[in-house]
Amino acid sequence: MHDSAQSVPVDLPRLGPRGRETSKGDYGRVVIVGGATGMAGAPALAGMAALKSGAGLVEVLVPEVVAAITAGFDPCLMTRGFSSDPDGTFARTAEPLLRERLATATAAAIGPGMGRSSAVAAIVQSLWRSLPQPAVFDADALWAVAAVQPAERLQHAGPRVLTPHAGEMLRLVGHDPASPRARDRAWLEAMATEMAATTDAIVVLKGPATLITDGSRQPHNETGNPGMATGGTGDVLTGVIAALLAQGLPAFDAARLGTWIHGRAGDIAATEVGEISMTARDLLERLPAAFH
Repeated sequence: MHDSAQSVPVDLPRLGPRGRETSKGDYGRVVIVGGATGMAGAPALAGMAALKSGAGLVEVLVPEVVAAITAGFDPCLMTRGFSSDPDGTFARTAEPLLRERLATATAAAIGPGMGRSSAVAAIVQSLWRSLPQPAVFDADALWAVAAVQPAERLQHAGPRVLTPHAGEMLRLVGHDPASPRARDRAWLEAMATEMAATTDAIVVLKGPATLITDGSRQPHNETGNPGMATGGTGDVLTGVIAALLAQGLPAFDAARLGTWIHGRAGDIAATEVGEISMTARDLLERLPAAFH
């Protein structure tokens, strides 16, 4: 549904109006951990989406080898580089300094373009367990979480939102991401609902009529279109949800509103550039209209 009169669900969570006497500190600080050689744009997309979604401050933490590239996408992002391994991913020694910066966060996003290595897995799994702030885990962070025993995933210090696509969902439940089950939407949704309940997390199962579930509530998103099946759109969603968390929305509400806004931006883009030519940047540029 792409028309400009697309209805807003009456029960869709909302951000409250902004008071006149406020500052950037009143709208939260999002800290994003991600990036690797060849994927410097992913954390930048998440960061720019967080800014467009109302976060007061956004800081992007990346391996030092890509810090200059990531910083070049938007001067509004605060970007810091940390020690990296020869493959261009975070070194294990980066974790203490990453934690220092994450301590300043109101909400966090972990995983965009982060790459896959033993050091990355150890960092992500440690943050999953001990980070007290609400956090979105996406992309390569989901690969690391999938290696944690299901019974141990319940051991996390703060609210968690996971945003898997079908392949990532399969990996999280111990199946081959290339399994034919990837097309069994009903089964995937049942697995997502069960995992949300047993992990005490919110699962956003991306795809047609994206499911948002906390294990009991199971609304489906009404916005979005096939043009959004392109690299980087998931990073935008991660940034949107993280910004809503930083502004004080509960995790389920942030996930539901963020998913709707993300899809609405895609629907606006579809009317203006078409589904074939749509890119993640097109979504990013239309977030203001979606929020409006």
